[in-house]
Amino acid sequence: MQQFFVFVAFTAFVAGYASWRLRKDNFRTKDGYFLGGRSLTGVIIAGSMLLTNISTEHLVGMNGSAYRNGGIIIAWEVTSALALVVAALYFIPRYLKMGLTTIPEFLEKRFDGMTRTIIGLLLIISFVSTLLPIVLYTGAINIESIFGISELLHISRTEGLWLTVLVVGAIGAVYAIFGGLKMVAYTDTLNGYGLLIAGLLVPIWALWDIGHGNILTGLSTVFHHAPEKFNVVSREPSVGPGARDAILPFSVLFTGLIVNQLYFWAMHQSIIQRALGAVSLKEAQKGLLLTGIFKILMPLIIVLPGIIGFYYFGDSLYNAQDTVYPQLIKRILPVWMTGFFVAVVMGAILSTFNSALNSAATIFSLGLFKRYIRKSASDTQLVRVGKITSAVLAIFAILVAPFVANAPAGLYQLLQQLNGIFFIPMASVILAGFLFPRVSASGAKAGLAFGLVFYVLMFMVFKVNLHFVHIWGIEFVLNIAVMHLVSAFDPPREVFTIRDIGVVDMKQWKYAKGLSIVLTIVTLAIYVWLGSV
Repeated sequence: MQQFFVFVAFTAFVAGYASWRLRKDNFRTKDGYFLGGRSLTGVIIAGSMLLTNISTEHLVGMNGSAYRNGGIIIAWEVTSALALVVAALYFIPRYLKMGLTTIPEFLEKRFDGMTRTIIGLLLIISFVSTLLPIVLYTGAINIESIFGISELLHISRTEGLWLTVLVVGAIGAVYAIFGGLKMVAYTDTLNGYGLLIAGLLVPIWALWDIGHGNILTGLSTVFHHAPEKFNVVSREPSVGPGARDAILPFSVLFTGLIVNQLYFWAMHQSIIQRALGAVSLKEAQKGLLLTGIFKILMPLIIVLPGIIGFYYFGDSLYNAQDTVYPQLIKRILPVWMTGFFVAVVMGAILSTFNSALNSAATIFSLGLFKRYIRKSASDTQLVRVGKITSAVLAIFAILVAPFVANAPAGLYQLLQQLNGIFFIPMASVILAGFLFPRVSASGAKAGLAFGLVFYVLMFMVFKVNLHFVHIWGIEFVLNIAVMHLVSAFDPPREVFTIRDIGVVDMKQWKYAKGLSIVLTIVTLAIYVWLGSV
């Protein structure tokens, strides 16, 4: 009962505080609803980006993978800092100059309206078919495992998961539908910093327990129990037999992972939309680089607990790795504390879920509805369409969520494999738009189509003996080649230039370059330090 009271109290506090802060905001304009009125500060942007990214597929999935495979999974996190540096110094100044609301909007300016439409549709499909269902399902696993919903209600575990998915999905939809981006950002910030605190308490409490009151002794005990788990450099094969089943071979960090990280942190709508809503370039850069600091710290929350779980449980959960984190929570946290923890976990689920809903609604309303269905739509009508879109997509995601269970390599690995269908082709087109002025609209569409087909054929049909991240790298190079080849026969008709339309103050943050250098050095140092374990 204690844990349930704490859970309800913190959740109500977050909702109440965000509602109070936004009581005077105007959600009827498209900038007000979809971009938070372009008023977000660095701290809000960082907190929201962090929680939009970190959800239960990380807490459950990555800790499960770390339990089974060790620290090699850390690459998804620490290399994000490098991508955020590039986003802060190169991409966000250009986005804000153009006054973008969505990333597909850039593609219309650079190529044509059809390219924008295709990318917009692919983004919406990727949200609904991969991200949203997996976030809901991993969240349901966590809540069911800690609260025992099925036991409380005397129903089967499957029914408990379905019910949890339904309730969480409904709450997330309400946030996205009625509050817009600013409501999402404020609730994200509170839950995000709550997640940092609660997430860090898990390994601290566990190491305190293992070390009998001494955290460093506990860490030393866990390390000497299985030192190989702390090595971050994987020697798994990335080519040939065994490559398809490998988790994250070290060599893939230099091929497809680079492209994936750049896309996710600099071009993915649900992430970069927070920075697009910044009050100034200074605040946008501050938010992105602060997020980079958080990402370097994240392995303490989404990797170390999994390794600690191996100390506690040994191989007993080897075939149920996605239950390791919930079991660890139940084992080491005080009863009242689990209520607070589940509240911030719920916040993490809601953040990623409602952020994706808000981004999909933004893309559909501004990029599809206004362009093809009602060109004269007012801001009020666009906001209404955005709310309807969020509701429809939420219902679809809730229905799909329970069917992602039993992923053989874990839910986080499944999410990354599915993301490859969409992320790399879209990254290729966006990067070509910035870096290759000779690529035309027809070339962009050809590269996009080629990339979609190539990944599906190589990974899912022919099942080549390559790690899927290497396939991303090969696909990216071939996509760019196809774009240039087609563009040679149908070159662009005019040279694209970026113009400052004066939406926000474009003065750079004075610490941006210095902090970027520090983040780069720290990232490299982590691999030098832990790569020799």
